[in-house]
This record gives sequence, structure tokens and C-alpha cells, in this order.
Amino acid sequence: MSAAFRYRLIGKSINITQTDEKDKKVKRNVKSATIMTELIYFLTYNDVTVWNAIDVFNEIKDTHVKYVGIKDIGLSEEKIKKLHEVIKNAGKTSVLEVVSATEEDNMRSAKMGIKLGVDYLIGGTYVEKIAPMIRGTGVKYCPYVGRIVGHPCLLRGSVEEITKDAKTVEELDVDGIDLLAYRYNGDVRMLIKSVKKAIRIPIIVAGSINSVKRVHEVCELGVWGFTVGTAVFDKEFVPNGSLSDQINFILKETGKLG
Repeated sequence: MSAAFRYRLIGKSINITQTDEKDKKVKRNVKSATIMTELIYFLTYNDVTVWNAIDVFNEIKDTHVKYVGIKDIGLSEEKIKKLHEVIKNAGKTSVLEVVSATEEDNMRSAKMGIKLGVDYLIGGTYVEKIAPMIRGTGVKYCPYVGRIVGHPCLLRGSVEEITKDAKTVEELDVDGIDLLAYRYNGDVRMLIKSVKKAIRIPIIVAGSINSVKRVHEVCELGVWGFTVGTAVFDKEFVPNGSLSDQINFILKETGKLG
């Protein structure tokens, strides 16, 4: 497993009441996340890379967000190449998410990611064909699990079916999985817990994380990372705030900022 996926421990999941003389704080709520969960900020709206992504990136590049993502839909390959160069030149870790549906488009996007030298290729299906392509390239690969339908992508299937698929994908020697938990039409917490219990590789929760509650939930459940895109543009976290304000707020909620 890549060193970039090593978990950072920041405490224990526990609620305590302290009554000793040394510390008189009552019913102190110790933050539940034992893993400092990573934010991946996507320059996208409704699963499409925005046309002015370079301008948007330049607006937020001075924030402490480490991971910056692009979808394989919305820009030409030439424009994605230029955007990727801008992201890397700023010292960020690049993430390309495949949201295309067909096998041909999945293969094309995987080849593009390898050619560009992205740090992470996430999403997409056809794992049995793409995993061997990625192996040895230095690109970390975290594909979707479960049945993916539509665009923006939705997750379908029972918790048991999705968990089984996650275990099967893990056996293909991938670096992690991309779980569309909040695009699932079932019990989200049960799904995340089931998948996390079944596999040993990192989980990225992608899609529709559009509230503080959901940010707290993914941190509490101990996933490696989560993606946010549309909600930043919609200013769901800091009404009337800038894009940087949205990102800084999310980072603070994950413990990345003091």
C-alpha cells in the first residue's frame, strides 16, 4: 500500500465526563475521528469540470487543501493537460476522477491519466482491464465499487452486493476504492461501515457531501478521504463566503486547520 495512504492518528473515539480536580470541564466531547480524513477539492459542478477551472484553482491555490481533482468530462484533453500542469506547479496532489460510462471512455480516460502522470486515478469501472494498465506507473488507482448508473453518477445495489464488490476489487491489487455513499438510495452509514469492515484498503467517499453533518459523518466513520465540488460553488458551508472560505471551513471541520 502506498505511503500516501498511511492514516494519521489524532485521538480516540470517546465521550467522557471529567470530574477530577485537575480538569473541571464537564461532559467534554472528545472528537470522534481517530483518522484525520483528507479533503479532495474538485474543480467541478454536477460531475463536470468547470470551463474556468484554472481561474477557480488560482482563487483557492493558497488554501491548505492538498488534493485537487478534475473529472474526465467537461474539458478537452488539451485543456485538462494544461489544468493538470497548473495544479502540479502549485505543489498540489492531482486527482483525476473517471465519471464516463462506456468501456471505451473509461479506457481513454485511464490512458490519459497515465500519460499526464496524475497522482490518483479514481472512479470509473472496468477494473479488471484498467488495473493492469495502471500497475507500475506510479499512479494510485481507486475505482468505483457497486453498480454505477447515470450522470451525475449514482450508486445502486444492496449493501451486501456493494460490500462483496469492494472485496472483489480489493483483490485486484488496487490502492483504494471510490465509494459513492451519498449517491446511494439506502442506508449510507450502514454501507460505509460494512465496506470499511470488509476491506483493508483506503476508502474515498465521493459525491454529494454538501453539509457540515456529512463532513462530520465521514470523519467519524474513519474513511481516508472525501470529495467536495458542487457544494463549494453553491456556498453550502459559508453563505456569501468566497470559494477559499468554503474550503478553509471544511479543512477546519476535519481538523486540518486549527
